[in-house]
This record gives sequence, C-alpha cells and structure tokens, in this order.
Amino acid sequence: MLTATLCLLAAGAVMVYSASSARDLLGGGGDGTGYLVRYCLYGALGLVLMRVLSRRGLAAVHGLTPALLLISLAGLLVVLVPHLGVQVNGARRWIGAGPLQFQPSELAKLALVLHSARLLAARRRPPRGVRELGPVLLPAAVACVLVVVQPDLGTALTIGFTLACLLVAAGVPLRTLAILAAVVAGAVVLFALAQPYSRARLTVFLDPWAHAGSTGFQAVQGQIALGSGGLFGRGLGQSVQKIYYLPEAHTDFILAVIGEELGIVGVGGLLCLYGMIAFAGLRVARGAAGSYAKLLAAGLTSLILCQALLNVFAVLGLAPLTGVPLPLISYGSNNLIVLLAAMGLLLNVANGGTVAGRARPPVSRRGSRRRQDADEGGDRGRRNGGARGAGAGGRRRAAS
Repeated sequence: MLTATLCLLAAGAVMVYSASSARDLLGGGGDGTGYLVRYCLYGALGLVLMRVLSRRGLAAVHGLTPALLLISLAGLLVVLVPHLGVQVNGARRWIGAGPLQFQPSELAKLALVLHSARLLAARRRPPRGVRELGPVLLPAAVACVLVVVQPDLGTALTIGFTLACLLVAAGVPLRTLAILAAVVAGAVVLFALAQPYSRARLTVFLDPWAHAGSTGFQAVQGQIALGSGGLFGRGLGQSVQKIYYLPEAHTDFILAVIGEELGIVGVGGLLCLYGMIAFAGLRVARGAAGSYAKLLAAGLTSLILCQALLNVFAVLGLAPLTGVPLPLISYGSNNLIVLLAAMGLLLNVANGGTVAGRARPPVSRRGSRRRQDADEGGDRGRRNGGARGAGAGGRRRAAS
C-alpha cells in the first residue's frame, strides 16, 4: 500500500509538471514550475500528516470525528454565503483567498466515512431497515445536498458510492441497499433534468461529438488525446492537446495527458497501482482488529477507489463529466492532503491499530458462547461432583 502510494505521488509530480508547464510558459505566468512546486509542497505536508496518523491516528480521529463532521458541514454552509465563498468557473466550492483556499467538501468526504464507521461499529448487529440507518444517512444527505447546490455533483456521487460500499461491508441487507439505491438514483435523475448545468453534461455524455464546439469540447479533446497516444504514447512531455486544447489538463483530465504521452501502457500501469491499493486495503480490512477498524479500512479504501473510477470513466467517455480529480495524481491541494491522511489511517490499521475498548476478535460471539458453555459445564460438574461426594460420604458414614 505504501509503495503504491509513493509511486502514485511520484507519477503525479511528473505528470502535473508535464501537463501544466507548457501553458504556464506560453501564458507568461511563470517559468513552468509553478504547479509542480505547489504540488510538491502540498504533497510533503500530506506525507507528514500521513506519517503522524499512521502511528497513533486511529484513536485520535475516533474522538475527533463529531468535531470534524460539524466543521465540514459548517464549511459547506459558509461556502454558499455570498462574499465568503470563492467562486471559480461558476462553482462556489472554496473558502479563503489567494493560494490559501480550503474546500470543505474534501473534508466532508473523510468525516462522513469516519462518522459512518463509528456508528455502524457501535451496533451489536447490522442495521436491517432504512430507519435504523437514519443516523448514518441524515448527515450524508445534508452534505450531499449542500455539495450539489455549489454545484458539485461529482463529489456528491463520490460520497454516495463510498457510503454504499461501507454499508455493504457492514452487512446491511441487499433489499435495504436496493431501496436506498432506487431513491438516490431517482433524486440524481430529477436533479440532472432540473438543472441546466447537469442536463447539459448528460446531453454531452450521450453524444459529445455533436457538441464538439461548445459543451462537448472538453470531452472530445480528451478522447482525441487518448486516441493519439496509441500503445506507447508520443513520449513524456510531447502532448499536443495540453497546449490550449484540453481544458483542466493538470486536474480533472490529467489521465488524457497520460494516455497521450505514455499510451495504453502508461494508463494500464496507473490502473495497476490503484489495483494494488484496492487489494492491500481490502486485505487490511479483512485482518483488522475490531469492527471499527474493519469498517474504517473498507470505507477509506472505497473512498479512494470510487473517486478514481469516477474520474477514469468520465475521461474515457463511459460516464458523464463529474469534475472529480484523479486521486494522488491530479493537482489539487485539499484533495491530495485529505487522501494522504486517509492513507495514513489505513496504514495505522494495517499495523494493528484499533480503538481501546472496541477491538473484538472475528469470532467473538462464537468464542464467548463457547467459553460461557464451558464455564457453565464446569460449574455444573463441580456442583454435581460435590453432591455426589456428600452422598457417598453419607453412605460411608451410614455403613460404618
């Protein structure tokens, strides 16, 4: 897991520099290393946080979970206030000024995973109905509504898919999950049809080439970049689409630049690294000590993978454009730091970390029942043996 993470960070630094340097130089805004330097700084900060959380982070975040959830929800509300939230490209998602900007939705994703794992682990049995899932679903629904209003449908979908995976890991019945999926899918469709912004993206997804000069420009240019790379690519730094053709080349569509410069081989290697994280994360969840550690490992692994799949599907044209960055590769300070923090918690669980008083062996119920039966059997044996001994002694005294 650590090896795959470091490889993704190294690849991210190289590709962020490759995707942003040409436009930075031609635009006269710098020497071409501006985004690379910021990526390295935020990556270093994230690595420090990952190191701290990998040592004793699990117990700390368990106690701070309510505070993190309240801070993230309050931040989502503040973002929508005029003159407080920063608006970029028609979306109001940030708080701050200049290079120091905070995106509450990134913290909300991690806080909701922590909150849900904590509540589900505290239950003696998996929730059976939608009503029992109320404490888990209500904060998630509030966060998703606030995120969608920004608008940021991609982050809302990431939250929804991540929590769905977490509920599956918690043992929620498939019938309950099917009901929730139907309700959420209906809400997403209604929102997409009601909002011109989302309706346009859905129309572009169905036929991007019919809107190649307007709303489908980004999707079409991404497909051109991927098709131009072939098997081995044009060569590192040789992308043509990144120079004023492909919008957001260093963030949402950095996979298209990878495909153009490194070809199918480069994209396949990147997917293999995500596969390593998936395998290692699920293996950690399976062997974790305690239900909270198990659910948290499953939720954090799902958070990384769901975001990666949404980005890959959107760039490949298999899903509508969502604006979700590629984990640990795309340029994005908040997303990079939050995901490295999540990786630190995963490493803590992998090293045997758990929460005091909540660690239970996988067969705790069966084992405790066996111990109870053994204790009761021993007590019965001692009582019966004592009675038989008294009876025998009485017979001996009577005989004498």
